[in-house]
Amino acid sequence: MATLSELERARLRWRARRGLLENDLIITRFLDHYEAELTDTDVSALSLLFEMGDNELLDVLLARTDLAGVYDTPDIRRLVAQMREL
Repeated sequence: MATLSELERARLRWRARRGLLENDLIITRFLDHYEAELTDTDVSALSLLFEMGDNELLDVLLARTDLAGVYDTPDIRRLVAQMREL
């Protein structure tokens, strides 16, 4: 497992900033808990997930809707499940 450099961590946190406070809270809690364990694969999956619109992302994080299309990958499903558990 590769560790993230400080710059990569800062970039990931910056990309995680969302327009909806609820998303910010969920994602920040996730990063606070799991950031040190994230692999390059996880960072790539999160980067793709963060391309989702705010409302769509919130619906996924709150389990109102399921992941679909390019977002429905095993890695993203695993990360979303971890976010939902916190």
